[in-house]
Amino acid sequence: MNKTSYTNLAKAWEYAEDVAFAKQSEALNALRIHAEEVGFPQGSAAQADFLRLLVGLTGARSIIVVGTGSVVETYQLIAGLGGTGLLTAVDSSPEGTALIRRMFTRLDNQTGTTLRVVNVAAGQFLPRLNAADYDLIVVAGDAGNYAPAFAQAERLLRRGGTVVLTDVLAFASPVSNGGLLNPADRGDKATAMRELLEAVQDDERFDVTLVPVGTGLVLCVKR
Repeated sequence: MNKTSYTNLAKAWEYAEDVAFAKQSEALNALRIHAEEVGFPQGSAAQADFLRLLVGLTGARSIIVVGTGSVVETYQLIAGLGGTGLLTAVDSSPEGTALIRRMFTRLDNQTGTTLRVVNVAAGQFLPRLNAADYDLIVVAGDAGNYAPAFAQAERLLRRGGTVVLTDVLAFASPVSNGGLLNPADRGDKATAMRELLEAVQDDERFDVTLVPVGTGLVLCVKR
């Protein structure tokens, strides 16, 4: 592609974000603003909206979201469940957990989805869960969330279940210096994503694809 093509792609990404932001409800906008005000940057609106749609596309009814104050993604996953199923939010940050608990409290009387939130590191909590009980796992937030969650994904997912790794280009980190696309960026997130992408793409237990939604998603479907 030439320079004009790349410029058009950048404009297309911006347009997609604008459309997704315009679709957000007032409640979701308020949650995003509050989370960012208390120090938890939220991810791409288009990415979160894609996750909502993915719940319906996969027919998921049992979801795990591993994040660090990932309020927007969690809200959209609940919306995708449409008042059914179970969503388990795993957050190692007490402050992030408090944000998600408050959101759950607000939604408790508005949804039939069973909501569960735990304040513990993914590497400690996920091994306790029953095998082959989950349809979808979404990983977001701090660099340390990803490898432990992916290590448990094949065990936890039913056949055909999906694990989604968000922000794999490491653009969303507050200290990002170009993320995965800049070899000079040796920050925690960029380094973790380089190592994880190589491991995931070589893992024959999953069918894997990288898609340019938001700040990069990797979808891994259990074979």
